[in-house]
Amino acid sequence: MSCDHSDPLALQVLGDSMTPEFEEGHVIVIEPDGVVNNGSYVLAKHEGEFIFRQLEIEDERYFLKPLNNHYPVLEISGMEDIHGVITQQTGRRRKDRKHYI
Repeated sequence: MSCDHSDPLALQVLGDSMTPEFEEGHVIVIEPDGVVNNGSYVLAKHEGEFIFRQLEIEDERYFLKPLNNHYPVLEISGMEDIHGVITQQTGRRRKDRKHYI
């Protein structure tokens, strides 16, 4: 069997760019076809690499924001760079998430 582009996938968080909400080692579930909104936690492609950040949309510009302010906010070209929405974290549904915007 192989994975379909719409199948959810699980990844392990590496690093501390998304602390305190997502600690290193946490497992996150990504829905490739999930609904993306301002403030969603997303898997995006930036400069050829996949990155996990919070999406911030301002005046039709798209930014990938870390929760740890020791990391830079990155700009992406738009929704085409988004490859999924984080829906769960280590057994906890994302509807219970904290808001950092």
